[in-house]
Amino acid sequence: MQAPLGLPTALLRGAGALAEGAVLRLLIKVALSTLAVFVALGGALLYALDTWLASLGVAYGAELGALAALLVTVLAGWLLFRIVALAILQFFADDVVVAVERRFYADAHSRARKLGLAEEVRIALGGAARALLANLVAAPFALALLFTGIGTAALFWAVNAWLLGRELVDMVWLRHRPTRETPAPVSRAERFLLGGAIAALMFVPFANLIAPVLGAAAATHLVHGRGRALHAV
Repeated sequence: MQAPLGLPTALLRGAGALAEGAVLRLLIKVALSTLAVFVALGGALLYALDTWLASLGVAYGAELGALAALLVTVLAGWLLFRIVALAILQFFADDVVVAVERRFYADAHSRARKLGLAEEVRIALGGAARALLANLVAAPFALALLFTGIGTAALFWAVNAWLLGRELVDMVWLRHRPTRETPAPVSRAERFLLGGAIAALMFVPFANLIAPVLGAAAATHLVHGRGRALHAV
């Protein structure tokens, strides 16, 4: 029996999978979709702010408008990008997992359950709602930790590590679990560390565009590599 696949190996194999044609095409699609939604949300947030200030009779010049745009962009980047990226990935998750399984785990892929559109939408909206709620709950504590210099970033990293670890593993496991009650063959610690690695990449410009797909590919390797028992549990 093969030894279980560890997280570092799963991440390396996930990175290697990004060069595969099918995964690369999905990576480009996810990155462009994420940027489009992010820009649209940022613009909507800026328009809402402008409308609100106008309703209060607040007049401001070009300099103040530029400052407001900068602040909104930073806020959207800090809070919204990870939520948007996770929601977009949920809609393409099945395609990413399928591409990796076809290449590396053909036998398991042949036995996988196809998720219906309604289930995919429900899972995507549920994941986005959890991410938004968790980040909003963490926001007051993050503000209180601003004086520490690193506390705010560390808190958001921990929150999103938990969120991403759960979502990334589940998007693979939901296609293979024998019953609803069967737990994934990945420990909570491994989920958190996987999510932590991807959450850290989401703080890095440009790397944050590939991080969600890398996470999905790595999670696929991790679940199958840890399992080899996928159909024996």
